[in-house]
Amino acid sequence: MNSDVQIAGDPLAIPHLLPPVPAHPATVAGFAGLARSIAADRSSWAPLVRFDATTRWYHRLRKGPGYEVWLLSWVPGQGSGRHDHGASSGVLTVLEGELTEHGPGGTRTLAAGGVGGPPRSREWGRVFAPGYVHEVVNDTMAPAVSLHVYFPGLTEMPMHGTSHGARCAAPVRETATP
Repeated sequence: MNSDVQIAGDPLAIPHLLPPVPAHPATVAGFAGLARSIAADRSSWAPLVRFDATTRWYHRLRKGPGYEVWLLSWVPGQGSGRHDHGASSGVLTVLEGELTEHGPGGTRTLAAGGVGGPPRSREWGRVFAPGYVHEVVNDTMAPAVSLHVYFPGLTEMPMHGTSHGARCAAPVRETATP
């Protein structure tokens, strides 16, 4: 070294010299990446999934500063009803099976298979902004599993009248239950 000062040990072990760890992803791409990494780690979520014929099943998988991650299951015929997510933006991806989304852009089939790629008739999921009104339904004869990332965390889910013919399998609450 060309200095009179020498540091003993690992200088990166000194916390104030490390860059701050971000509280959560800072971009839509970052949240999509979070969804992608969780989806890819099947062993972390698959053992938790439950299917319930009387109500949509949901489980908060992760909570971080400024976001929440929810795991949902859908048996055939279950739907969310038309709703938005209040002040929250989100990423929705299908982990198993297939779901139908009725939204302002029409009807889309959301199928398992990964996050990203160009829009097509069978999409991986949806990224949405606050106030985006949609309904998600399992129109198939097989169960489905989806992953939902909300930022900030979900605090309300206002309902918006009639659905597209799907039955909402659970009473609708005005609180944050995906």
